[in-house]
Amino acid sequence: MTIQEPSSISLASPTGRFAPSPSGPLHYGSLLTAIASYLNIRAHNGTWLVRIDDLDPPREMPGAASKILHALETYGLHWDQEIVYQSDRQHIYNEALEELQETGLVYPCNCSRKDILERGERVYSGHCREGHLAGRNQCAMRIKVPENTLSWQDLIQGPQTTQLFKANGDFVVRRADGLYAYHLAVVIDDARQRISENIRGADLLPSTSAQRYLQQVLDIEPPVYGHIPVAVNAKGEKLSKQTGAPPISSSDPARTLYRALQDLGQAPPGDLEASSVSDILRWGQQNWSLDKVPARQTL
Repeated sequence: MTIQEPSSISLASPTGRFAPSPSGPLHYGSLLTAIASYLNIRAHNGTWLVRIDDLDPPREMPGAASKILHALETYGLHWDQEIVYQSDRQHIYNEALEELQETGLVYPCNCSRKDILERGERVYSGHCREGHLAGRNQCAMRIKVPENTLSWQDLIQGPQTTQLFKANGDFVVRRADGLYAYHLAVVIDDARQRISENIRGADLLPSTSAQRYLQQVLDIEPPVYGHIPVAVNAKGEKLSKQTGAPPISSSDPARTLYRALQDLGQAPPGDLEASSVSDILRWGQQNWSLDKVPARQTL
């Protein structure tokens, strides 16, 4: 069975968002995503939101959220509504999990990562669908994934087709430690915030099929997705805290914005580099074209 998704949603008055995880200060790769999301929304006279995806306390850096917000303001990327923090929304995720449980698609699983690796599974096979392992108390909650094919149109990367089970297996919606998984939280929050377009890094392209599946199960209208190429270091590694990506500098934001427009394929004129932050963003908004963003995975 093939599930065909709509290729586009009207962007007459879109709502977009930037949703960083506070695992460290804002680095250039995340700034690229923020700029692309911001300019694509502003070019269509839409609403741009910022959400802090603070779902995983062990990975978070104290003070990182406020540093990220300050950096966005320094670069002229001002949001339109109150900041939403995922850590304040556990009750909403509880309601979503209850709705999933009513479908009969969710089941407890106490397999460890070691168990899965020892079975030679690339994705989780559904081992606990008929009952979880005895002698272990903590259980994650997984959702049954069908062997369907899902297709959609990415605004940047083009047509996408994924075999749902082969790509995702039965994936986790709530972890064994009680924390909600990214897939469920982001789907619920995007729906609650009425996000109509989701411009983000190509490293999240593989996550899209799982999120589309949850949207179908929960009868949620999906946003359109566009995945920009991710910035990498000299070793070809994605810029991240784990790969030692430095925080963006606040000393010369205009020059960094100009570089970002270049990396996003917008071909800004040379004399724009010496302009102010507001003038560079104004040019970017007036001349923005998603079609010019490179349709590749990395820069």
